[in-house]
Amino acid sequence: MAPESLTATAAGEKLAALESAICTVIRGKAAAVRLATICLLARGHLLIEDVPGVGKTTLAHALARAIDCNFNRIQFTSDLLPTDVLGVTVYSASREQFDFKKGPVFTNLLLADEINRTSPKTQSALLEAMNEGQVSIDGSSYALPQPFMVIATQNPVEYHGTFPLPEAQLDRFLLRIEMGYPDMESEKDILRSNGDRIDPAHLQPAMHADEVLDIQKQVPHVQVHEEILDYILAVVQATREHPHLTLGVSPRGSIALHRAAQAAALLDGRGFVTPHDVKSLVKPVFAHRIAADRRFGGETEAVERSEQVLDEILTSIPAPL
Repeated sequence: MAPESLTATAAGEKLAALESAICTVIRGKAAAVRLATICLLARGHLLIEDVPGVGKTTLAHALARAIDCNFNRIQFTSDLLPTDVLGVTVYSASREQFDFKKGPVFTNLLLADEINRTSPKTQSALLEAMNEGQVSIDGSSYALPQPFMVIATQNPVEYHGTFPLPEAQLDRFLLRIEMGYPDMESEKDILRSNGDRIDPAHLQPAMHADEVLDIQKQVPHVQVHEEILDYILAVVQATREHPHLTLGVSPRGSIALHRAAQAAALLDGRGFVTPHDVKSLVKPVFAHRIAADRRFGGETEAVERSEQVLDEILTSIPAPL
């Protein structure tokens, strides 16, 4: 039974105000804002893949300001080292001891900008932080602030100077989304304002970090009926058996879809998951966790084929009523 500190309806009202605040900065991207909010509620991490200039960095900054939490940004480059992300132990001659100097990962919301422009070794430095909420340096572990969320952006892999994220890194992201271009009316509004926009740094918070933690605690208590569980597992099993996939969804992926669907229900002010919650999240949760056969095309074609396979699976498996 859910804690009595906050009802699903009350949580939904707070979260609606949060989405509205972010949308004052991110125009015409309501779907992306919703998915980012779902990811935050589910204690997940978000990967945004798209071309430059569509608002990836702005979304991360706006989300941090809207929940009134600490925000750090790392520009990932080819020469970035793991210590530039995590921190380093430095010897103090005056105190005759080693001191740990925390890196930018010690924040509530970390923007890993253009994460695929750095080496796999530096990309992997984030694995423990994303999975365990802590950092281990020289035999000592340091807890990260809570809530903690990584929003990573990456350009399409065909862009010059990019390194594809390894499967282990991709699997740590709850959702992968694309920002997409704004609709014509929203872009016209941007032109009318001569390109001026609200600076995310000046955004008035709609919630505070402790409220986010409170709502995050409600997510596991959202009811998921047996029929919904069977539906999730049927979709997962279909990815493992599909002839055009070389890698199906892992148990971590099925857990991710379950948790994301619970967060989506709470975002809508409900205490129970519907089939629509699951169907709407299958591609953002699963597309980066499966691998299509690449004999018939490159990386982009493989990603598109993975999404097509998921569409086929959703069409072939009837959702519970």
